[in-house]
Amino acid sequence: MVLEKVNFPNDVKELSLDEMNTLAEEMRQIIMKKVNTTGGHFGPNLGIVEATIALHNVFDSPKDKIIFDVSHQCYPHKILTGRKEGFTTPESYCKYTGYTAPEESEHDHYKVGHTSTSVSLATGTAKARDLKGEKGNVIALIGDGSLSGGEAYEGFNNAAVLGSNIIIVVNDNDMSIAENQGGLYENLKLLRETNGEAPCNFFKSLGFDYYYVDEGNNVEKLIQTFKKVKDINHPVVVHIHTIKGLGAPNYEQNKEAYHWICPGILDKKDSDKQPVKTENYDNLTTDFILDKAKNDKTVVAITPATPGAYGFTKDFREKLGKQYVDVGIAEEHAVAYASALAKQGAKPFLAIMSSFVQRTYDQLSQDLCLNNSPITMLVYWGSITPADATHLGTFDIPLIANIPNMVYLAPTCKEEYLAMLEWSYNQNDYPVAIRVPYANFVSTGVKDDTDYSKLNKYSLDKQGEKVAIIGLGNFYHLGRKVVDEIKDKLGIDATLINPKFITGVDTELLNSLKQNHKLVITLEDGEIDGGFGEKITRFYGDSEVKVLNYGSKKEFTDRVPLDELYKRYRLTKEQIVEDIKNMSEAASLVEV
Repeated sequence: MVLEKVNFPNDVKELSLDEMNTLAEEMRQIIMKKVNTTGGHFGPNLGIVEATIALHNVFDSPKDKIIFDVSHQCYPHKILTGRKEGFTTPESYCKYTGYTAPEESEHDHYKVGHTSTSVSLATGTAKARDLKGEKGNVIALIGDGSLSGGEAYEGFNNAAVLGSNIIIVVNDNDMSIAENQGGLYENLKLLRETNGEAPCNFFKSLGFDYYYVDEGNNVEKLIQTFKKVKDINHPVVVHIHTIKGLGAPNYEQNKEAYHWICPGILDKKDSDKQPVKTENYDNLTTDFILDKAKNDKTVVAITPATPGAYGFTKDFREKLGKQYVDVGIAEEHAVAYASALAKQGAKPFLAIMSSFVQRTYDQLSQDLCLNNSPITMLVYWGSITPADATHLGTFDIPLIANIPNMVYLAPTCKEEYLAMLEWSYNQNDYPVAIRVPYANFVSTGVKDDTDYSKLNKYSLDKQGEKVAIIGLGNFYHLGRKVVDEIKDKLGIDATLINPKFITGVDTELLNSLKQNHKLVITLEDGEIDGGFGEKITRFYGDSEVKVLNYGSKKEFTDRVPLDELYKRYRLTKEQIVEDIKNMSEAASLVEV
């Protein structure tokens, strides 16, 4: 195997063309085997194998700095930069993160997991090089899907006037996570059809020198072009046409599903029995939107390029037709776009992932909440999870819940979620966000008759004394378990509260607890600092009631097992009861 003698980038430079082609196939096979075992980004990594080999053959990493966009196409790079065992040895499959990580290797320069950032990072890197009087190439590798993000345009605009070496490799495979969306892609298509010769050229219009490689999976032609631009003294774009998912069985039939795969997907056969469709929060959402859209032509479902994350299937999208909009990887635009739709009388449902809503703060504050536009924003994957550091869902509560006019809701079950959707759809007074449950599907079978127009009214689900448990959203069910554990271990008949509202406090209910409660515990599935629990603590600050807040710490975690995180944050029922028992002021709570 050629792969056996390649451990670092310099080894690639010693290979013949035939050996590099063999290496590409060997790399493709170990990537497929590894990702099929662990899950991970699939199509993007298979399509960039030859380009990665060519980059390391021509350039001199880490002196020449290769900066990835999103970095979900960095697996081939990791194989060639000293981390091969993470793809060849099953015991080491989880040793390395799925994204670039400077702590792993000097060949990685930034921790990157969100899109459209590579050109900005590369421009800053090149500017720092120039200021220090250093030499070396700076290469940004950006996929065509990432070009729909606003920061990509900002980066290109600034990079074009750098006046020195910066090489932007545009990996054009005519595919984002789902299909590419937006006017720019018509120009990319034109450039592909004319072999890069069309006079209408987006990159040249900004002032870039420009090269086109139609066979972007041809190592020889890539090397020839990269050699032409190495050590260039001005900004240049190398536009390469690649095949996403090259070499994967059945990939061409379902490109969207193979962007990221779960373990074992490649082992399934067409004849395998399809799983029975079960009720979940995704299909509750899509069924609700489809039902409303039948009789209301102003209903529109919006996604910033991640439809699969919340069950916006191809069938769902086709049924909605023009009432479905994928704005591309442009979360900021999605919020402002939805705000304007609502202000003009439409009914937008904007679905967005918790870890991506971070990109929208200015639009949430200025374009949405300052204008008080009545959209329905559905926040998915908001939770403490074992995800990598770039995809954590723990920060959305402090971010969203403290903006004026916003109503942020946290359902605990199917019935509450449907009631919140219905209320948000019918009201015209507030921008509403709903934290879609990221937990086991729960149905009580009891219709939720809450009048959500009465803001910040909590549900007193069990009246007790001495200790009150306020369980928000996902963690309401943990709260119920804690109530039972307190009864069993401490003999205390505790109160259980379902707040439903994240953005405010129920002053009437909280004041009533002062009469016969000494301790209030808040549980939230996210960061404590600036979160829901701190609102409760502040409310009781001038009283004798003590408050314990439970949630995640203010930290970036990286692929830490969920059970370990729960123990770290004392989020098990046993730890919470232990804390109650050990509180110095709580001694009087426990019957001796």
